[in-house]
Amino acid sequence: MLTFEQKQAIIESFSELTKKEISLKRLNYHFMDSLYEKTIVVEKLHPNGNGFIFVGDLLRYEQEANKGLVNIRDYDEQQLREIIADAIQYLSEEVETEEPIIEIWHSREGDQLQLVFEQRSWNVYHGENLEEAFGTYDAAKEYLLEEGFRKKK
Repeated sequence: MLTFEQKQAIIESFSELTKKEISLKRLNYHFMDSLYEKTIVVEKLHPNGNGFIFVGDLLRYEQEANKGLVNIRDYDEQQLREIIADAIQYLSEEVETEEPIIEIWHSREGDQLQLVFEQRSWNVYHGENLEEAFGTYDAAKEYLLEEGFRKKK
């Protein structure tokens, strides 16, 4: 596990972030060029090494209570750099309102699912019901194949 000082040095290597001291010797780091009201990227970095990164609805990260926060206590340097870069990119991009990408998948039993790319995630629908959501196409495809579905050609 990285120390508080090591995490702080890595975070501060991102020139886009601004440090703000908060209570109990904790630190927040803000991305002031955020396109959204949310500007905090690193939240409550504590001298004990605990802290959180805001990743919004990026599904490739396991979040704390669906608040868009990921605990970085046990992250190594590479993981920490990657998640901070993803968080900054997330707050830098406008969500495009393009037509969603839709694929139809069928099982041998005749069941049909839709795989839809919308708002940064790959969602699997059975009719109108959301069955699963994935951060990448490959994860969604793997799930569908494991469940016995094949893409309609």
